[in-house]
Amino acid sequence: MTKLTGKQIAAEGLTGWVMLANSLRSRIRSGDFATGLALANAIGRAAEEMNHHPDLDLRYPHLDVRLSSHDDNGVTGRDVRLARTISGLVADAGLTQTTSGVSELELGLDTPALATVLPFWGAVLAMESSGQDLRDRAGTLPSVWFQESGSEEPRQRWHPDIWVDPAEVQPRIDAAIAAGGSLVSDAEAPSFWVLADPEGNKVCLCTWQAR
Repeated sequence: MTKLTGKQIAAEGLTGWVMLANSLRSRIRSGDFATGLALANAIGRAAEEMNHHPDLDLRYPHLDVRLSSHDDNGVTGRDVRLARTISGLVADAGLTQTTSGVSELELGLDTPALATVLPFWGAVLAMESSGQDLRDRAGTLPSVWFQESGSEEPRQRWHPDIWVDPAEVQPRIDAAIAAGGSLVSDAEAPSFWVLADPEGNKVCLCTWQAR
């Protein structure tokens, strides 16, 4: 199927879902473990009927859902249809969905020696290479991506990318600055913002926008 852009997904008007990196994400407030388990079973039955399966992470007191078409490495119409089905099951159960606090972590390595360091990290993390990315077969570890950089020193090699709902960007920036950090650059906003901690270690807040 055709991989959808963030703008196309936003046009679908899905309530309680956000696109983070290459997936649709939602958090369902179950209130207790048994209710979350019952909903997970209902989602499982619907997924079997549609022959398209989400990643479910059951905790107390919420259920996180991740939708992605792995063969297309992104979100397709199958995911949108399953999202609507899941939202219906959530409503039938009298529960609520949210994107507040939902995020996805990626790790980026800036290196002038991409071709030589990528195989090492693939081996030590036991992850599969996909172009300039490493991905965990089980889907539990953060994805790792590699970016060509200069060799000037000093430089920060590793940096986190944190994908969030666009509505969460400013509150997180405000909280980071209040905690002693700084906004380094918003030149690429609303795609991403670069922040730094009091020692200058950088992190990017990323959204689907302008991609």
